[in-house]
Amino acid sequence: MEHYLDNSATTRVCPEAAEAAVKAMTEIYGNPSSTHTLGREAKKLLDQSRRQVADAIGCKAQELVFTSCGSESDNWALLSGAEAMKRKGRHIISSAVEHDAIRKSLEALEARGFEVTRLMPDHSGAIPVERVAAALREDTVLVSLMLVNNETGAVTDIAGVSTLLRERRSSALLHTDAVQAFLKVPFTPKSLGADMISVSGHKIHAPKGIGALYVRSGLRLKPYILGGSQEDGRRAGTEAMPQIAAFGTACALGKAGMQENIARMSGYKAQIVDRLSAAIPELRVVQSAAPHILSVSLPGWRSEVLMNFLEAREVYVSKSSACKKGGRSHVLEAIGLDAKSIDGAIRIGLSRYTTQEDVDALCEGLSDAHASLRHA
Repeated sequence: MEHYLDNSATTRVCPEAAEAAVKAMTEIYGNPSSTHTLGREAKKLLDQSRRQVADAIGCKAQELVFTSCGSESDNWALLSGAEAMKRKGRHIISSAVEHDAIRKSLEALEARGFEVTRLMPDHSGAIPVERVAAALREDTVLVSLMLVNNETGAVTDIAGVSTLLRERRSSALLHTDAVQAFLKVPFTPKSLGADMISVSGHKIHAPKGIGALYVRSGLRLKPYILGGSQEDGRRAGTEAMPQIAAFGTACALGKAGMQENIARMSGYKAQIVDRLSAAIPELRVVQSAAPHILSVSLPGWRSEVLMNFLEAREVYVSKSSACKKGGRSHVLEAIGLDAKSIDGAIRIGLSRYTTQEDVDALCEGLSDAHASLRHA
């Protein structure tokens, strides 16, 4: 029996979202820009799906732009956001624990003449507001910090950062990569005070290949993809209607069951920590606030060996971000873990489909791995 616990890398598409995608491919398959009946039906589906995603985020439909993924949303927010503000300054604040979509965008901006301050996190991977305050300057034009860290589950106080910017009367734009937070840690643009928010479909049981960027009303970003006038002229290209329809459906379902799902995942996470801590004295746990991401380490054991041991039992986890292949995790290095702990770290990702059987298989598998490898 399969026990999938790598939901921070991607999630299984829910049946309702898959059905919505198939319907968009086989029944409502017109181009939303066409003016005939099939085109108007597709446009109606596009508008409905946009409202569903916007409702799940808590914004107006017109503030939401569909993208191909969270990485595109991040790239667009940083590259166009910085470009829009460059007359006011060229200083950007981010962190040392961001996703590579942010990190590589920052490198591109540095090549264009921007200066980037990369803040160090606390022991969980969150960025304290006081560190943002210490780095903030008059020429700071953009702050980009992840809401939930994709490797540790640390939650950064984005609302506190927004309050800081207002109190300092800073004109800096505030962006947050909320890909791992969406429908797992409650937020709205208003509660965060963010100007731009990146989300992705495949983390919430929608297909891969669809994401969105919330852009505050009144903020006009230079298009990242040029061509037609789709998405109100903000992103060119015929809309990916199967993915968009599935995204909307997944958002509606995720929002309806969010509180129940958060409580269930939090309970499973606490249970895993308790059971593994009791069974494995050497276990190191990276404590974090998000309900669905757990990073643990067996110092002295290799992550790959543990993962292979678990995979033989059809238990699937990862060692860090699925986007990062090879090398040590920059996130775990930044929070101060020693080399042995990093090399023995695994990431456990829960979802609304996680069961008690999955938790049992994980805990029993890691306990057996510890016993077997210790005596090997």
